[in-house]
Amino acid sequence: MTDGTPRNRLDRLAQLLLRYRVGLLIAGLLLTVLAIEPASRLELDESIESFYAEDDPYLAAWRDSKEWFGGDEFVLVAYSDPDILQTENLERLREFARELSEVPGIRPESTQSLASTLRPKDASLPVRLFLRFPITRDRLLEFSRHVLIGSDDETTAIVLRLMPEEQASVPRSETFARIRELAAAHDPPAYVAGEPVQVHDMFRYVEQDATTLGLASSGLLLLVILLLFRSIRWVVLPLLIVQVTLVWTRAALVLSGLKLSMVSSMLNSLVTIIGIATVTHVTVTWREFRKTMDRPEAFRQTFIRLAPAIFWTCVTTSIGFAALLSSQITPVRSFGIMMGMGTLLVLASTFLLLPGGILIGRFDTDPRSTPAEGRLLSGLAGITRWTARRPLIVSALALTLMGIAFAGFFRLRVETDFSKNFRDSSRLVQSLDYFESRLGGVGNWEVHFTAPEEIDQESLDRLRALAGDLRELQLDDGTRLTKVITLADGLDFIPGIAARTPQRKLSLLRDFQPEFVPGLYDQEAGKMRVVLRALEQQPAEVKLTLIDAVEEKSREHFPDARATGLYVLLAYLISSLLADQIVSFALAAAGIAIAMTIAFRNVWIGLISLVPNVFPILLVIGGMGWTGIPINIGTAMIASVSMGLTVDSSIHYLSGYRRARLAGADHFEAVRQTHGSVGRALVFANVALVLGFTVLSLSNFIPLIYFGVLVSVAMFGGLLGNLVLLPVLLRWVRWIPEAETADDATHLAAADATG
Repeated sequence: MTDGTPRNRLDRLAQLLLRYRVGLLIAGLLLTVLAIEPASRLELDESIESFYAEDDPYLAAWRDSKEWFGGDEFVLVAYSDPDILQTENLERLREFARELSEVPGIRPESTQSLASTLRPKDASLPVRLFLRFPITRDRLLEFSRHVLIGSDDETTAIVLRLMPEEQASVPRSETFARIRELAAAHDPPAYVAGEPVQVHDMFRYVEQDATTLGLASSGLLLLVILLLFRSIRWVVLPLLIVQVTLVWTRAALVLSGLKLSMVSSMLNSLVTIIGIATVTHVTVTWREFRKTMDRPEAFRQTFIRLAPAIFWTCVTTSIGFAALLSSQITPVRSFGIMMGMGTLLVLASTFLLLPGGILIGRFDTDPRSTPAEGRLLSGLAGITRWTARRPLIVSALALTLMGIAFAGFFRLRVETDFSKNFRDSSRLVQSLDYFESRLGGVGNWEVHFTAPEEIDQESLDRLRALAGDLRELQLDDGTRLTKVITLADGLDFIPGIAARTPQRKLSLLRDFQPEFVPGLYDQEAGKMRVVLRALEQQPAEVKLTLIDAVEEKSREHFPDARATGLYVLLAYLISSLLADQIVSFALAAAGIAIAMTIAFRNVWIGLISLVPNVFPILLVIGGMGWTGIPINIGTAMIASVSMGLTVDSSIHYLSGYRRARLAGADHFEAVRQTHGSVGRALVFANVALVLGFTVLSLSNFIPLIYFGVLVSVAMFGGLLGNLVLLPVLLRWVRWIPEAETADDATHLAAADATG
């Protein structure tokens, strides 16, 4: 590959790095100091809009709804009281609702409770007298069922409407924290839920994990490195590379106007893993050269040997992350940009900081061998002999496993049950369980459509017919809507003796429930909606089928009907991940194959290098299908990210194999030498990678746990693919690279001999 770049160019660059190592180190540290301030300003984008592209039709429908009807960003607070309908308990409920309404960020005039519905204080005298009739009270209770009171007549809910974030005097986090404080202090304790709370908690977990998991992965990996190399200097060096890269990446994101997204807690862990893997290869190679060379010469030889491989590993890893730009989901795309940038900055920090970090000072200059290294080398030699004797068995076994795994692709499913993103012990899941079992769920959504400027009897009849159809709608598995609310429901509540025309009924309804009419009907825009509620804890296919069925039934009455709401946005957000999985994987594979072809100047090598990396990814993703592990926001990125990370093993392996062949070794001898030198570094690096990703299992956000565990499995499979499957492929493909010059071959052979 680029070992074929004339050696004198690499030699001259190595000499420059040696000569200016102090200046480069100072420049890198100074740049880091300058980047700290902008890096500290990096923000987390918590808006629901960050999940979608600007021109996405579902997002457009959601924004239209907010403009017409004020938005449905509600927080629900519920508790149980066996005697909730008693006068004194309704007054306690009214007082609790008043306290919640005074929380900054809440629109107090929009607060709804059973007390304000049964006994509105601001209503006119005729309305208050009308509400005292038992039949009126019973109709109101039924009308409020699954919204303000549960089917058990004990559970009651308070509905709080959030102000738009730009109008609120405090951040949403403070609003939710205060609501939860009041809920916890209430007797009995109340539960808090609602889609805005779910989204907020998701971001809070992501933000907490960004720090916690970064420190955990750094600590664990550095401990592993200390055990492997028993050198303080060689523990500090990877830590320095990682932390500098993180500061640079964060500063670059701020300067480019980008923000962190919900999957960004992986930034610290992934940069840590990439940086430590890079330095691990340097450490092993440096240690070998130091057996026979002084420090400057050992650095020069290490640079000449590894610089091309490190360059191409960073490029291919960036390509793997860049493939995520094909996603239709904004957080996934921003993650791809962020990690592609971070990977390339690992390359920059390595070249700036390592020369000085390795050569300045005389303290603890050389890493040491671990006692288990001898057994590792024996094991690698055994793998060499085994693959050489059984190439057909290796190939047949690999093809069989890949075929079985590919069949699992057709069994993949997506996850839209939002509660499955969090641990069962979290307060969010406990609240969701409470609302799902007692109040018909928290899945609020709507169908909106064009309505006449003046409500007449004909339009109300159409609306009643639609409401009846939606209430009777039931899927094959029994799933149905838990609540349907229309403007006609409110108007029908008012008896004909009180008002005969729809317009008069609208006027009385505004007096009785000021928020009801504008929340369902925008006369100026000529738009109306039907508000719906469904269970949140349902499989993806059920949710999407229900949404489609509601939309189809609505269009029978109103042809331009469109379903929208946070419930719909989150459902379609997850469903698009299945297509993203395939597209991003294909793009990553194509991009990496092209990069490998350029690197090694050989199309066959570009194609061969994909096989040991596609192999473990097929097994992991196919295994997800067979075992029922769902695709979520974390697992959607496994294919392209894993390929970008595992291919670096192939690059280093092929580079070592090429050097051995240029030195005159046959295939078997080249594999033996490569396993004994490069293979050792690959094992060390991949052990660090796997351990680093398993740290994600500590996350509070379930998609990150899946991501960490499954990528760890893929990384381990990639290591086996490169040590077992790649040698077999190289045996059958007659690739005998030619040195560009005789001098180049001589120098490469000499470097291997001295190493």
